Amino acid sequence: MTTPNESAQALMRLYELRREDKMREARHWVIRSFNPTSVDDVAAVMGTEEYTYIRMVVGYWDMAASFVLHGAIDAQMFREVSSEMLAVFCKVEHLITEIREGLGQPTLLANVEKVAADWPGSQERMAGMRAYFHEAAAQS
Repeated sequence: MTTPNESAQALMRLYELRREDKMREARHWVIRSFNPTSVDDVAAVMGTEEYTYIRMVVGYWDMAASFVLHGAIDAQMFREVSSEMLAVFCKVEHLITEIREGLGQPTLLANVEKVAADWPGSQERMAGMRAYFHEAAAQS
């Protein structure tokens, strides 16, 4: 297990990575514009530049979640500052099994899924986020 200082340092480094221009652009697109309702919606993005955004953001959060699972970052400390991970996961959580099977990605977001499962209140929080994103997409 890490010390609080080591966890804080790791979280600060993750924060710095999120601030990189391309990552910021990718995060913005995933949160604001990526609203799949089916595996076909996900597959349709695969041949576009936006798919790079999805891979960047999904890869980033799965990596960060792996640090939590392996004890490199304290789970409680991570949860207190990383709710964006839930926002990203809620975009595909309802499709995750179909995406993994249909697109040949059997471990896609596996670390995020495990961290979210241990996150108190995550299901309710993600349901609220999904409703918000659905309403925002309908107004666009």
